[in-house]
Amino acid sequence: MTTPTASAGAPAKPLSPALDKTFKVGLVLKGLDGVLEVAGGLLLLFLSPQAIEHVVRVLTAHELSEDPHDMIARYLLHTTAHLGRGTTLFGAIYLLSHGITKIVLVALVLKDKLWAYPWLIALLLAFIAYQLYQITAVRFSAGLAALTVFDAFLVWLTWREYRSKRDRRHQVTAPAAARSSQDQRGEGGGGQPVLSAAGGAPRAGGQDSPQGPGRPGGDHPRDRR
Repeated sequence: MTTPTASAGAPAKPLSPALDKTFKVGLVLKGLDGVLEVAGGLLLLFLSPQAIEHVVRVLTAHELSEDPHDMIARYLLHTTAHLGRGTTLFGAIYLLSHGITKIVLVALVLKDKLWAYPWLIALLLAFIAYQLYQITAVRFSAGLAALTVFDAFLVWLTWREYRSKRDRRHQVTAPAAARSSQDQRGEGGGGQPVLSAAGGAPRAGGQDSPQGPGRPGGDHPRDRR
């Protein structure tokens, strides 16, 4: 008697309702971030550096009138004043590629496409690596550090959700595959022709009668008359 094999490990537990809601909210926020990146990429693609500088001056005029030393406004003005066409084109391609990728992967994960989960994790890990480089090697930024923590938390939630859905799907498909395999083995073992004791094929008609082969009528009483 064969003993059933033990499972490789217990299936991953699904996220709690609170974590599941947090996961979906995080995905939506990441998707909105992608939308903003696409919008910024389109602006950089179609606006000249002079037009971008003019827009930034208009947007920061009120803030600088109240606080001439506002660090963010002055940084934006300094950055846009040194923009070139090559810089804006690179920025547009960078923002569009990242934004579109985020939007597509987030939409696929929200539609429960299991294969999209690892791709989203890989994309977030790439962002985390770049952000850590900026924080440690270029310049520390509190906002960038907070974004890195958020991305790391979203990676953990995505991995937990992916494992849970993958294990549940495996539990559903494994019994069906086992039943299909058993049915195929049953069909292959039945319907075999039964051979005669002599090892030959079954004979037709009365040639295989107990009176012996080659004597169709046998030793019938009427033949003795």
